[in-house]
Amino acid sequence: MTSDPINPQTDGCPVDHNARKTARGEVSSTPSLNVDENGLWHVRGHDEVRTILRSNNVKQAGFGAELVAKMPANMRAPVLHLEGEVHHDLRRKTARFFTPNYTNANYRSMMEKLSADLVADLVKKGKADLSKTSMKLAVEVAAQVVGLTSSRVPGMGARISGLVNSPDQTKILEAIKARWNLLAFFFLDVQPAIRERKKQPREDVISHVLSEGYTPPEVLSECVTYGAAGMATTREFICAAVMHFLERPKLRERFLVAGETERHAMLGEILRLEPVVTMLERRATENLEVESEGQTLTIPKGAKIAVHLDSANADERTVGACPHDIRTDRELPKGVQPAVMSFGDGHHRCPGSFIALQETDIFLQKLLALPSLRIERPATLGWNDTVKGYELRNFILAV
Repeated sequence: MTSDPINPQTDGCPVDHNARKTARGEVSSTPSLNVDENGLWHVRGHDEVRTILRSNNVKQAGFGAELVAKMPANMRAPVLHLEGEVHHDLRRKTARFFTPNYTNANYRSMMEKLSADLVADLVKKGKADLSKTSMKLAVEVAAQVVGLTSSRVPGMGARISGLVNSPDQTKILEAIKARWNLLAFFFLDVQPAIRERKKQPREDVISHVLSEGYTPPEVLSECVTYGAAGMATTREFICAAVMHFLERPKLRERFLVAGETERHAMLGEILRLEPVVTMLERRATENLEVESEGQTLTIPKGAKIAVHLDSANADERTVGACPHDIRTDRELPKGVQPAVMSFGDGHHRCPGSFIALQETDIFLQKLLALPSLRIERPATLGWNDTVKGYELRNFILAV
């Protein structure tokens, strides 16, 4: 996340590629697919990752999968943990809430106004913690999409953050705090939303799942899933993008004059380099054959799989030379998006990818246009083990 040193060994590239690999625990000879001494399979190559994520013979093994397995048999699992036709059916029915056309028609004006208000507040006060500002933006946007708009008291962002943090269940106080956060989120945010949507359904996720007969606990599980995905991760990406733009004046200048398609591609390239979720976990439900580096390897049924998105995003076989540098002219194979695997792939690919890019784009256009904007205090880099991703906190911007 810091400025990379000049690497004289790499022609035309300012990044020390070996240092980037070492930071991820890799060396130049790290295979694209292998199993470690504990029986955990590691998938790092782009094509190998795509094969795993598109397979029908794997299931979710992260994001609280062990807790979902303990749910009552008659309770529906959240969309993140559904598989097969029931998952495809729910995704099809809710897909309209996340399309570019629907986003522009229903959320764009709200994104514009909220972004303008947040930037105006920064100008008025002279400084702001971007990690808090970006959370306000992400919470408001995701709340509109999901339907969490009837909270009894303010502070849903803090309650969502408490849910995303991974407590040590062996410590009684942390376990109690985790349960308290969940109860607070339900009674203060989800329950009033359910009550309002039952009276007057709207075009949002909560209204839809209620029409499908979801119970309050099932609605809660969906809200936790969408809350973590739509709020916490977008918050981190906004901070990472601003950091890169302010450290690279020419990149910032280009962003401010580019059209929307180019701006989204630039944001995708930054997200490719800095995926908020760096690893996904899957478990093989059948023997799984994967082609890798000229051979066919079989991942046995029941094996746990670590899918390294950050490594897949830097696979030179797919993204080309200098994979650890930001290149606005990077050419990718047909069918590969600028963010590569940062939004996942296959039937569990993040449905809100366009919304995340859209709100980030709108906010950054207004924020980066401030001529005197500067970093007063660099962000503190942390790690969230629940989402397997970075956290940027105390990122103070000033004008």
